[in-house]
Amino acid sequence: MASRRQLLAILTAVSCLTAPVLAQAAETIRVGLPTKTYWPTTIAETAVRQKLFEKEGLTPELTIYRGGAETFEAMAAGVADIILDPPSLVSTGRKKGVMSKLVANAAMGSFGWQLMVLSKSTMDVKGLNGKKVAITSAGSGSDLLALWTAQEKKIEFTRVPVGGGGLVPNLLAGNVDAAVVYSPLSFKIAKSGEAKAILDYAKEVPPNLSAGWIVPDKLIAEKPQVVQKAVNALYGALQFMRNNREITVKLISDLYEIPEDIAALEYENTIMKLETDGSMAGEGVASAVQTSIDMAKLGGLKDIVPTAEIISAQFKPVPTKP
Repeated sequence: MASRRQLLAILTAVSCLTAPVLAQAAETIRVGLPTKTYWPTTIAETAVRQKLFEKEGLTPELTIYRGGAETFEAMAAGVADIILDPPSLVSTGRKKGVMSKLVANAAMGSFGWQLMVLSKSTMDVKGLNGKKVAITSAGSGSDLLALWTAQEKKIEFTRVPVGGGGLVPNLLAGNVDAAVVYSPLSFKIAKSGEAKAILDYAKEVPPNLSAGWIVPDKLIAEKPQVVQKAVNALYGALQFMRNNREITVKLISDLYEIPEDIAALEYENTIMKLETDGSMAGEGVASAVQTSIDMAKLGGLKDIVPTAEIISAQFKPVPTKP
């Protein structure tokens, strides 16, 4: 009996000693999200709620910013480890000394993005010439779509940065003539009858890598295993969402305080169209990145580096299972 008690005591002591060590072993991953009511937030929140980061040995910290440019600035300032943004920010960032790369392909289109005006407006896209159009922030995905619109439709208008949370309020208040609105907000105000789309970017814009997960070069070089684990968790979340429609629709509804029928539109028209593979390898992905960069050039963005310099193909997501 004595030896058994001694053994139990030893095991207890060992567990007490190792528990803090295991806890300390978890690496913090700071995830930067471009705005709240947007699909990257849904993915990250799903990863947190299903404990996918934890299963990869990571402790997640999610921070929501006012737009893509502010999110990129957070990474540049060293307060975000992995963010979601368009390739153009990575390219122009390298020219300014912000060294980062796309490590995972997230979306091959501007799903749910619409150019919207008030329902009572009689204005079409051409009618926006000389008007004001709301975007989230300069250099963001909404800004690129606005620039593309001006170039494609051969018009000029003033782009007004109002933050992700300011798009709909400023449009409805009449402070701007139109707004580049992302889903599910675009679905919500269309369904309510408050606004209408005059251009659907998912249909009008050529296929391109519109958004990807981005990390600093330093993190890739010093902690590649952390990058791999982070993308595993994020793509595990996407896989869970695709396999669990009811849970995901309810999460979207609860997170963004929208009716479930609007959340269902977001699920079908955005979530189910996101890239499940995530790999940045292959000529097809490089070509899609180049198309995105070319669109940015047409919009007037300069100081862009070659596409090969902004891609890291060493990380292929292995979706974490709940």
